[in-house]
Amino acid sequence: GEHLRICPQGYTCCTSEMEENFANKSRSEFEAMTKEAGRSVQMTLTAQHRSFDSYFQDLLNKSEKALYDAFPSMYGELYTQNMKVFKDLYSELRRYYRGSNINLEEALNEFWTRLLERLFKLMNPQYHITDEYLDCMVKHAEQHKPFGEVPRDLKVKATRAFIAARSYAQGFLVGSDVVKKVSQVSLSHECTRAIMKLMYCPHCRGMSGVKPCNNYCLNVVKGCLANQADLNTEWKYLMDSLIVVADRIDGPYNVDTVIGTIHMRIAEAISNLQENKDSITAKVFQGCGNPKISTKGSSSEDKRRRGKVALEAKSSAQALEMLVLDAKGNLTALKTYWITLPSSLCSKKVMASSAADDKCWNGMTKGSYLPEVMGDGLANQINNPEVEVDITKPDMTIRQQIMQLKIMTNRLGNANIGNDVDFQDASDDMSGSGSGDSCPDDVCGKRLSKSPSTRQPETHAIPKQSGHGINGASSRSSPSAFLLLLLVAFIAAQHLWR
Repeated sequence: GEHLRICPQGYTCCTSEMEENFANKSRSEFEAMTKEAGRSVQMTLTAQHRSFDSYFQDLLNKSEKALYDAFPSMYGELYTQNMKVFKDLYSELRRYYRGSNINLEEALNEFWTRLLERLFKLMNPQYHITDEYLDCMVKHAEQHKPFGEVPRDLKVKATRAFIAARSYAQGFLVGSDVVKKVSQVSLSHECTRAIMKLMYCPHCRGMSGVKPCNNYCLNVVKGCLANQADLNTEWKYLMDSLIVVADRIDGPYNVDTVIGTIHMRIAEAISNLQENKDSITAKVFQGCGNPKISTKGSSSEDKRRRGKVALEAKSSAQALEMLVLDAKGNLTALKTYWITLPSSLCSKKVMASSAADDKCWNGMTKGSYLPEVMGDGLANQINNPEVEVDITKPDMTIRQQIMQLKIMTNRLGNANIGNDVDFQDASDDMSGSGSGDSCPDDVCGKRLSKSPSTRQPETHAIPKQSGHGINGASSRSSPSAFLLLLLVAFIAAQHLWR
C-alpha cells in the first residue's frame, strides 16, 4: 500500500484510483448528509412560518369580509360611498405585514383622517365643505375626539400586534435561510481526506464490516463542522427570541383579539361619530366657522339604518394557542441543533460504533480509540488529532450568517417591547437577490427604502398609553450621521495641514 495517499499504508485492497474514487464518494456523501439534516430543520421552520402566516392572513381576511358583509346594512351610504377607504386600510395592513416599508401608525392615522373627512361631508350634505375647511376640521379632531377613544386604542394595540406578528413570521424564514446557506458550505481538502479515512479506509484494509469508533467519528465531524458549531450561540438566541415573541402573540399582544376585531372597532368608532354628530358639528363650526350653504340643495342623508347591528368576531384563540404551543416545542428542540449535529451524523448516518467498543475502526486499524473528544466550535479544534483546522481563518459565509442571526434576534427583541423595525418589501428583495432563497435580503441586513422617507430609518416610535411621547425612538444613533461627522473632521484636518 505504498501508493496510498490517504489511507494507512500496509497491505490493501485499494488501488490509487479506487482510493481517489472513495475520497470523492465520501465527500459527496458527507455533504449530502449535512444538507439532508439541514433540510429537516428548514422544513420544520418553513412549516411553522406557513402555519402562522396562514392563520394571520385568515384573521385579517375574515375581519375584512365581516366588514364588507355587515357595513352596507349598518351604514348605507356612509359605507357604500367610502368603500375604498376601508379597502385601502386592509391593503396597507397586509403590505405592512408582508414587510413593506410602511409606517403603520401613519397608515392608521391616514385612515381615520380620510374617514372623518368623508363622513363629515356625508352627514352635513346641506353645506358646501371645501378642502380647506376639512383641513381645519382635522386639526381640531384630536381635541374633539369624533371617533371616541377607538383610534388611539386601536393604534396602540394593532401596532404592537402587527410588529410582533411580522417579526415572528420573518424570524422563521431567516432561520430557515441561514440553515440553507450554511448547509451549502463545501468541505475543505483536509476534511475530505479525514472523512475518506473515517468512512472508506476500512474497506481498503479488508474491514468493510467494521464500524468507525464513535469518538473518532466525533473528532472528524467536529473538526469539519467547526465553523457551523460557532452558529450555536446566536442560533440559540434566535430560537429563544421567537419563543418569547410567540408568548407575546398569544398573550399581551394577542393577535386573535386585536386583528380579528378590527372591523368591530371601526364600527364602534363610526357609531360614536353618529351618536355625537350634533355636538361634534357644533364644535367644528365654532372652531372653523360656519360653512356656506350648498347651492345644490341638501341631498338626503341615509338615515334608515342608524340602529346597531350585532357584529361578532369568531374567536380562534384555541387555534392560536395550539399554533404557539407547537412552535415553542419545535423551537426548543432546535436550540442545540448545531452542537448536536456531529453526534447526530455519527450515530444516524456514519453508523459509528458505541463509545466503549474496542473493536472499531480507529483510523489505523481495528481497536479502541484513545484520543479525547474535542470541544465544539473553531477555537477548540487547535489540537484536533484527526483534522488539520486553521482556527485563524473562519469561514466567511458562516460568519455572515451569524450576523444575520444577530440582526433578526435584535428585531425580535424590539418587537417584544413594541418597537417597530424596518423591513423592505419581500417581493423587491426576492427579485433583487436572484437566488430564490427564503430569506428576504432586507431581513439579512439590507435597509433600503423604495422612496424617500422623513421618518427615522432604524426604529419606529410606539406611542405610550397616554398618547403622548415616544417609546424607544432614540435608542439607536444614526450610522449615517456618525459617518458625516467623521467626514467633516477629516476635511477640517486636511485644511489645517495645508
